[in-house]
Amino acid sequence: MQLVVARVGRAHGIKGEVTVEVRTDEPELRLAPGAVLATDPASTGPLTIETGRVHSGRLLLRFEGVRDRNAAEALRNTLLIAEVDPDEKPEDPDEYYDHQLMDLDVFTADGTEVGRITEISHLPSQDLFVVERPDGTEVLIPFVEEIVTEIDLAEQRAVIDPPPGLIDDRAEIASARDASEEGDAPEPESASSEEDGTTGKDA
Repeated sequence: MQLVVARVGRAHGIKGEVTVEVRTDEPELRLAPGAVLATDPASTGPLTIETGRVHSGRLLLRFEGVRDRNAAEALRNTLLIAEVDPDEKPEDPDEYYDHQLMDLDVFTADGTEVGRITEISHLPSQDLFVVERPDGTEVLIPFVEEIVTEIDLAEQRAVIDPPPGLIDDRAEIASARDASEEGDAPEPESASSEEDGTTGKDA
């Protein structure tokens, strides 16, 4: 299968190098010298990486046949696409490629359906699963060991142990309000029926 691994940025210098926006966790593998990459637009490629180096925190690449700044600038905004075996897995057993996690069904440990992973959001601090719930709403699940307890690719499911409020913040707010009221003055007779209408969790 094909995966976007980088986007070409602006030209760097006058010898054909370009900056790239890396979109893979394994640039040393996907963007190594000698790698042949398809492109979007397709007419720009394929491109073969000739050299690569890091400069001021940015990855710089030079492609075969690109020898000057004008040629490099003509590649700006081109997407670089690698051919990846869909069964290939990262070396670290606790890591996964995005395409392996997409569309996994998400359940809690007791078997309650949460929804389906529709997107992986990569933030500086952590990765997030964007999960579409059966009612069409979305919930964000941090991809950390304490919350995502199991990934079963064979069964196409992820098991989570969500902290209070992560799945249904309304239930958490209601619970906190109940606990607060229990420690205060006696409740009015109508309080019980009012709370009953706000504590139910979504199916």
